[in-house]
Amino acid sequence: MSLSALLFSLLIIGYCSASKCGSNCPSNKCPSCPCGTTTNFQDIATWCAKFSDWDQACCRCIVKEESNGNANAAYYNSAKLGFDVGLWQINEYWNWKTCSGGKAPCDPKINLECAKKVWREAGKSFRRWSTAAKCGCS
Repeated sequence: MSLSALLFSLLIIGYCSASKCGSNCPSNKCPSCPCGTTTNFQDIATWCAKFSDWDQACCRCIVKEESNGNANAAYYNSAKLGFDVGLWQINEYWNWKTCSGGKAPCDPKINLECAKKVWREAGKSFRRWSTAAKCGCS
């Protein structure tokens, strides 16, 4: 195989693997795309402001760290724990059954309702989010 053919092959392989789920699965470890392959960037402050009970700065930081404002963002944890999806990266194993009827809460409105439920269940705190400490919100 010529060097140019090898480089072309590597380029194609890199493109194909990087394009799994579009930009919705930055880790590129998602076995499927629960929120599709098209990004859906939202204004983080607008969505956080839809619930006045939580600390707005913490909410904005967590959504920024979790999804960067992409309502279709997905992260695959493991076969047992499944996916985290949406603006607040709601976990499949722990939350989808109780907050979104077992379906991926990709819709920002549903994701918000799930996030509010998780926040309340955590004693009105963001401690259930892995990014809470980084944001100073644990």
